Amino acid sequence: MPPEPYRLTDLAAQPPGLRRAIHGYSTAGTWGRLAQRVMQVGLEVARSLPRDAWRQMRPPPAPLLRQEPGEDPRPGARSVALYLHYAASGRISAMVLRQLEALAAAGFAVVFISHAPHLSEADWQAVRARAALVVWRRNAGLDFGAWQDLAPEATRRWREAGELLLANDSVLGPIRPMGPILAAMRAGGDGLFGLTESIQGGPHLQSYFLLARGAAAVADLRLFLAGMRISHSKWLVVQRGELRLARWMQARGHRVAALFGYRRLLAAALADPAERAQLAASHPLLTGLEAMSPEARAALLEEQPLNPAHHLWRALVRRLGYPFLKTELVRRNPGRLPGVAEWSELVPADSPCPPGVIRDHLAALAASAPGPAG
Repeated sequence: MPPEPYRLTDLAAQPPGLRRAIHGYSTAGTWGRLAQRVMQVGLEVARSLPRDAWRQMRPPPAPLLRQEPGEDPRPGARSVALYLHYAASGRISAMVLRQLEALAAAGFAVVFISHAPHLSEADWQAVRARAALVVWRRNAGLDFGAWQDLAPEATRRWREAGELLLANDSVLGPIRPMGPILAAMRAGGDGLFGLTESIQGGPHLQSYFLLARGAAAVADLRLFLAGMRISHSKWLVVQRGELRLARWMQARGHRVAALFGYRRLLAAALADPAERAQLAASHPLLTGLEAMSPEARAALLEEQPLNPAHHLWRALVRRLGYPFLKTELVRRNPGRLPGVAEWSELVPADSPCPPGVIRDHLAALAASAPGPAG
């Protein structure tokens, strides 16, 4: 069955509900895992707040370690991409280079930012050949910290830009061409557009691929980044950045939409018997899914929403033509979901990033440090 055509779905202007917020802490949906997650978050925030306070009193050294123009400067570019890379190994894989090439082919002046602890000169030059600007930066504030730091420089270099893309390397691929994806997002006119919508913690765009279009939306995205309080806590960065951004942009009067809306994805998954079986095996709350009425299934998965890029990953790829796989899902599979090990079977034969390229990227990663949020 071919994937459905790409189309945007507007996000509801809806505050986070208590049950959704609670459920968002727990990938597995069990009270034991919820308690464990709450404890982990509490410890992480408690450790981070004193460091955040110290940062306010004694600003750290400038985070930029190295900055050089790339060989594709794109003077006068109307589209700019801020792309964040992280690998504890310090390597820049062929997959990452292909992602940069795809963005450049779509018209973006690419600002490549790395939070890696070290970079080889060969990798640095490989990126310079594909980017407009290359930056090595201390890992302060994760992806939102990097975007906040480099957005003013992008504004200075490309003052007339009417598109600003925020991206990171927390996804594997693309396993489908990016041209149709970006064409569908651009067809939405002005506003803020993302790939996947999550309703855990309230409707929001997952922040690994966000496109602001139009002078007003780009200016307001820059304003949001400039005013965001960066933290050493990944949880606080997600709360203040990813979960807040969509509501903030809607309040400013902008259209906010996802190419793979949660309810549309849910409908595609629940309409497919194979996908329903995968869901029933993936989550303790869903063991009786097949016995429910279609209305009860949809109501349950809206009341107890899942992570679309994890629990619904197969339907995303098979039914909706999603161009990526989440790196954390393939590397760690935190929800212990069935079938993830067979991810390569869903990669099309003519994929821009075939399984071998993706496996080489996974081998280049090290498990010792957290990557970008989102």
